[in-house]
Amino acid sequence: MLFSLLYTISFAVILCGAFALMRQGFVARNSGPGTRASRHPEAPKHGEAVLYVDLNRERLEQLYHQPS
Repeated sequence: MLFSLLYTISFAVILCGAFALMRQGFVARNSGPGTRASRHPEAPKHGEAVLYVDLNRERLEQLYHQPS
């Protein structure tokens, strides 16, 4: 009896926490009309150089056939 009561209470707490996190995510995403999502702090700024890796089929085949 005690085990089932503790199990039910634990399940309810986890379930409420999961729904609270989902709701928080929905509210943050849909905070209002015309609002933009916040930019990631590590995202490159406009005009900043970024690393580009060419992984087209021909380039991958060349890499595959190169000796190690």
